[in-house]
Amino acid sequence: MTVVRSTLPDEARRISGEALQETLIDLLGLSLIGKQAHWNVVGPRFRSVHLQLDEVVSAARTHADTVAERASAIGVPPDGRPETIAKVFSLPAPAEGWLRDSEAVEVMTDALGAAIARLRERIDATEKADLVTQDLLISITADLEKQRWMFEAENHPRES
Repeated sequence: MTVVRSTLPDEARRISGEALQETLIDLLGLSLIGKQAHWNVVGPRFRSVHLQLDEVVSAARTHADTVAERASAIGVPPDGRPETIAKVFSLPAPAEGWLRDSEAVEVMTDALGAAIARLRERIDATEKADLVTQDLLISITADLEKQRWMFEAENHPRES
C-alpha cells in the first residue's frame, strides 16, 4: 500500500529512505542513552551534566521527529517502534546502575561520536540521491557535533 507518492525517483527514494531510517534509529537511541545517563548520573558535576544530558535528549527527539517527517514526505514510512530500535541499535551505551559524572560524559562523547561518523557516511550516500535529505543530515550533524564538543570539554583533560 502506497499512501504518499514520492517526488523522488525510486532509487533516490530508497537511498534517502535508508539513510533517514538509520538516522531515526540512532537519534531515538541517543535520546534513550541520554535519559538513562540523566537518571543515573552522580558526582561533583551532577547538576551541570544532568542538565546537559537533557539538552541532548531534547535535540535528539526534535531531530528524530524531523527525520521521520522527511521520510514520510518522500513516501517512506518511518519505523521508530521499540522492537525496531532494540533490534538494530548499536551506539555505545552506559552500563546499568549509577554512572559517575565523568563516565556519563565519556559515554555521551562516544555515542555522539559514533552517531556523527554514521551521519557523515549517510551525507555522502545522499549526495546524488536527494540534496534535501542530505541538507537535513548535515544540519543534524552540525548540532550533534556541537553537543559532542560540549561533552568533550567537560572531561578535558581526559581523566584516566
